[in-house]
Amino acid sequence: MATMSQTWSIFTAVTLLAVQFCIGEKSCTIWSSAGPLVQRESSFMVCCTFNCKCKGSIASDHPPRPRSHTVLNSTTICLNVVNITKNRTYSCYCNCPSLDPCGLDISAGYQPDHPKNISCIYKVKNNESGDVFCTWNRGRDTYLINRPELWVRTVSGNHTGEPVSHKVPSKGTDLLSVSFTLSRSVQLISVWVQAENPLGSVVSSTMNYTLSDIVMPSTPLLGQPKCSSRECTIKVEQSVRTQHLEIQYKAAEQTWTSYPDQGMQMGTVQDWSISPLQPYGLYHFRARSKFSTGLWSQWSTNISSWTQEEAPAKELDVWYAESASDLKSQRVYWKEANISISRGKIIEYKVKVYSPDSGLDIVTSVSADARSFSVPTCANCEVTLWARNSKGLSPPARITPHHTKAKSFQDVQVTAGNHNATISWRKHETAALPAAYVVEWYPEGHKLEELRWVRLGGSEDHAVITDIKPYECYMGAVYAFYNENSVSRSVFAGVTTLESAPTAGPLVQEKVQGDTVKVTWTELPRSQQRGCITKYTIYLEDGSGYQQPYSIPASDKKMYVIKDLSPAVYWLWMTASTATGEGPAGQKLKFYIQQETPLSLLLVCSVISLIVLLWLCLWQSSAVRQKFWVFFQCLKLDKVPDPQNSKWAKEYSQEKGKMNLQLQLSNSSVPEEEEELILVDVEELPKQNSDTSTSSNVPLQLLPQVGLSPETEQATVLYPLTTTYIKSLSQDSDSSDHTQTSLDTNTTVDYISSHGMGIMEEEEDDDDEEEFAEMLGFFPSHNVFMEPLDFGAKLTLDAVKIDCSDLFRNA
Repeated sequence: MATMSQTWSIFTAVTLLAVQFCIGEKSCTIWSSAGPLVQRESSFMVCCTFNCKCKGSIASDHPPRPRSHTVLNSTTICLNVVNITKNRTYSCYCNCPSLDPCGLDISAGYQPDHPKNISCIYKVKNNESGDVFCTWNRGRDTYLINRPELWVRTVSGNHTGEPVSHKVPSKGTDLLSVSFTLSRSVQLISVWVQAENPLGSVVSSTMNYTLSDIVMPSTPLLGQPKCSSRECTIKVEQSVRTQHLEIQYKAAEQTWTSYPDQGMQMGTVQDWSISPLQPYGLYHFRARSKFSTGLWSQWSTNISSWTQEEAPAKELDVWYAESASDLKSQRVYWKEANISISRGKIIEYKVKVYSPDSGLDIVTSVSADARSFSVPTCANCEVTLWARNSKGLSPPARITPHHTKAKSFQDVQVTAGNHNATISWRKHETAALPAAYVVEWYPEGHKLEELRWVRLGGSEDHAVITDIKPYECYMGAVYAFYNENSVSRSVFAGVTTLESAPTAGPLVQEKVQGDTVKVTWTELPRSQQRGCITKYTIYLEDGSGYQQPYSIPASDKKMYVIKDLSPAVYWLWMTASTATGEGPAGQKLKFYIQQETPLSLLLVCSVISLIVLLWLCLWQSSAVRQKFWVFFQCLKLDKVPDPQNSKWAKEYSQEKGKMNLQLQLSNSSVPEEEEELILVDVEELPKQNSDTSTSSNVPLQLLPQVGLSPETEQATVLYPLTTTYIKSLSQDSDSSDHTQTSLDTNTTVDYISSHGMGIMEEEEDDDDEEEFAEMLGFFPSHNVFMEPLDFGAKLTLDAVKIDCSDLFRNA
């Protein structure tokens, strides 16, 4: 048992020693047939020899990718690498877990190219020395670390110096350079370049230079210019005196202009004057110098300065437009002048309106940002404009809006392209040659806001318009000026560069009148027109689905009337069209055409309305209202009080034998001897209280009283006993007043008349007819509106009961 335990301990120790021996040992060895540094685009083999018996493999790149290999023997495998183009890493792997893999980095590159295009210049710093700058092209990139060197041999007089190497740091660019300092005593130099890397080395050809041929002054320094309106003075400073100095200048986007060479300089610092320049211009300046031999120096840094202002050189380009909505004013336009004309910053514009006829003379200052101004319209008015800067006013620009209209001779043609339009015209052979042309154009319907124009000479026959937008409709005119007061005008329209169908339909409103509908619509917004509108189409659909289109040419009139429509329900909508096509429909409107009302019914309604209107006019008269009230009382029979209940009637019945009435009889039935004046006693009745019936409306007055004789009482029996009334009317004619009184005393009715009782029966019918005519006749022969209604002797009753049956008896 002890022997077995000792044997196991020995085996364990041997195993541990074997494991420790294998830790850190590579499983293989890797090598390249061309070495670790190879020429790009070459081919070679990478092999792996394994130290243990295992199954091996080869991989490349990161992360490793297995490669197909060939087996050389039981311990070695190889990979054939063809046309390598970049640096690679190769690894060998073994399935033995206790051993590490092995790897190899392969660098691929090129041998250096021969340096080419060696060039050197000699920049003089001062009178003692200068710097030599040499550059060359190294050729293609080697993808390796290169070590270029510039070798220089100098010659000073008869002495030739030893070559001196100037190493150049490796750079990623193709153009390499190096600089070194030389004394100005050196006359000649010889230079060459040597370059090497791990794959090899090369040497360029030798270049010989005479320093006087490659000498270059230092770059001049320019001070800030001091400028007037036409000239600028610049201070130029150099490190050494040179024989040539070139100064260039330009304004804005112009090309450089060289100022003439001034010849030999007197010193290293000098002032140079540059002229002639334009007023109020931003100018840029630069300079370079040169010795009598050698090269020009580099250009100096650009410096800039403005020249001073002068009064504007030319008059403004002025045009005008008349307003269709405001006939009392017109608008004058002008263009902003360029700097060469304005010669300064415009501070303001001045507008003068002068009329010799009316004495109008107005001068107005307008803001510098304005490009138009509204002026009053007047006959023979002259408008003058000036532009003003800090130095003064421009020449006056005059325009006379009202010209004598000459006969138009232009045959205007429009040719539209994708981005511009050409307006051409042809002059009649017999017409005089105009002095000038003006072509104006503007978006349709926006003349005052976006008017554009161009002036041309009298010999021109066309104008190319470029200031137009796509999908916009333009119109305009061509003006030919023969003199200051004679001008002809020819219009053109429908100008567009790009065009498509409208994107929406017009907004429509309808107004129905009988069997007619009036359709109005609004103009489409500019963004929805997409060109020039050529026509509008109204679609009318009835209840059965039948559609009737109405085509209307485009014009300023946005209204159309559809007549003779049958009674029905209708739907209406509109579309707009350009030359390209028809746009979509607008909103649908629904309306009705009603059946016409018969003419007879309308006539009856008209007559009734006329009568009511006439009655309302008559009702304004107080006399008419009073007579109507009397007639109205007659119609209210159930509310008329009984006369026998009145206070007067009661007192009469109580004192019948005592009352004496004075009668003035004029009837022939009464004997003349009885017509003598009879004096009777008159008893004044006390005033009635206000609580009596309707008689309070009649004022109480005393009447002449006479005693009633038996004959009088006998005569009254002829009237029906059931009819009792008191009638008192006052006539304006020559006839006497009538006073008839009926009292019921023991079924006996008595009548009292101021004319006597004998004539009462004969005149009763006539009086009734007259009363009826006066109460019902609102159109009497005399003026009832000017005469008050009188009730005769003003008989006072507390309550009067009027029986109107007698009024209609004779009728």
